[in-house]
Amino acid sequence: MSAPLIDKGVAALRAGDAATARRVFELAVAESESGAALEGLAEVLYLGQEYAAAAAHYERAYTAYRREGNSMAAGRTARAVAWISGNVLGDWAVQSGWLARARTILSEAADDRPERGWVLIIDAYSEPDAQVREQLLHEAIAIGRRCGDPDLEFDALTYLGGLLIMTDRVEEGLTLCDEGLAAACAGELTDIAVLDSIFCGFFWACELVNDVPRADQWMRAAADLLQRRNVVAAFCRAHYGGILTAAGRWEEAEAQLIESTRHFDQGMPERRAASLIRLADLRLRQGQLEQTALLLEGLDTHPDAVRTLAGLYLARGETALARDLLERCTAGSDGAVPTVGETTMVGPLLALLVEVHLEQGNLDDAERAARRLCRIAETQCGPYLKAAAALAKGQVCVARGHPDARSCLHSALEGFARAQLPMELAATRLQMARALAAQSREVAVAAAKAALDDFERLKATRHADAASALLRSLGAPIRTGPKGYGALTKRETEVLQLIGAGLSNAEIGDRLYITRKTVEHHVSNVLAKLGLRNRAEAAAYATREKPSR
Repeated sequence: MSAPLIDKGVAALRAGDAATARRVFELAVAESESGAALEGLAEVLYLGQEYAAAAAHYERAYTAYRREGNSMAAGRTARAVAWISGNVLGDWAVQSGWLARARTILSEAADDRPERGWVLIIDAYSEPDAQVREQLLHEAIAIGRRCGDPDLEFDALTYLGGLLIMTDRVEEGLTLCDEGLAAACAGELTDIAVLDSIFCGFFWACELVNDVPRADQWMRAAADLLQRRNVVAAFCRAHYGGILTAAGRWEEAEAQLIESTRHFDQGMPERRAASLIRLADLRLRQGQLEQTALLLEGLDTHPDAVRTLAGLYLARGETALARDLLERCTAGSDGAVPTVGETTMVGPLLALLVEVHLEQGNLDDAERAARRLCRIAETQCGPYLKAAAALAKGQVCVARGHPDARSCLHSALEGFARAQLPMELAATRLQMARALAAQSREVAVAAAKAALDDFERLKATRHADAASALLRSLGAPIRTGPKGYGALTKRETEVLQLIGAGLSNAEIGDRLYITRKTVEHHVSNVLAKLGLRNRAEAAAYATREKPSR
């Protein structure tokens, strides 16, 4: 009998001993290809990131459970195949087929059994009406509680949390996600697909609303579970990388995003966009515009790329492109009551649109966008969107010379500090310095130096250069020398050498086979990174140094 072996394998899995679990389940399968033995081995393979093999063993487990007449277990393994096929391997048609198979099998059971709850969750996946979807999930939660099935209860509960977030009930939705994670950490859940779904949904939600403190707390609380069960798959790593980027933990973010890309390459290269877009956002923050552009190639129509792509346009001075993209993606109600989805999706884009309008000198348009952002932020309890709205309002006040600027910027500083967003905090300090430049030079210099320190600690070279430029304009002493030199790209180094040789932009373009506009872009980057004021200083610098990448 393989039952003792299966019990031993399950115990090893729960203890995080994958090697022992694999040996035991392989012995159990050799002894008898029961559904339980095959499902146990499938879970071991999944945790070992052998996704195709895991899917194949879940399929075999499904067949065995059908033969044994266990509809609940057959439905569970069919859902596992669907999860791996769609969310890991990227085969959406296969996922659809297995979800349909799971629904058919589970529908054979009586109404007031767990099977009915799983059917409701499957129905919710394809239900277009948010209110109907919410009703289905509430009913599934109730069945899970009545039947004592925590996997059913918390899968539906956290799915409902995501739905509430998408319909702008952010705090209520995040609280449901918290409850699901608490159940996972307490060991109440056993279904690996449910565990993965809960963690992926949580990281997605935290990244979407920039809730860094919540993500950080749960990563600490769930560290042991994450290590033992290895539930953070590639897509979840991409979201976690986005959170780490926002938190200013850029080395960790880069490691997670590169690892995520590696996983996607193994089975679902079309989903690499999730990692590439977030890696592009990291490069943009670091001031590496050329790499940002390369990472975004072919992703200009991806909805998740809008903010990073618009930020790249703005950084390059292509404000017309940035404005067109952002206005298309924020089109909608401009009334007193925000429309559904504005908080989570539109709010952050409006903050960037304010910057674009100000860069173009469109103060009235900037003020309208800032007012709309403020209305959206008023509906939320979290600090991020309120801080973004305060910053936007403060930026408009600075541009208009309005005295409210300092008050708004102080509110933004407090909010970004609470939200643990160091890049946004540093950018607000720089805005504060600009606001105070004409009124109190000493305080302005202190704010600009604090911003410079933050940017340099983050290694955000382009923003550090902007802070240095402001300090120079205020007559403050700053470090001299090529502090940004190491950030020059290969192409920028070539351009610098040709400037030193006395070539004009047109001649540099002919030599490197690039357009004059591209040359101008590279020259601008070289001047900013090296803290130089003009081409003459760049030529002099090039003759003194021997640049190499």
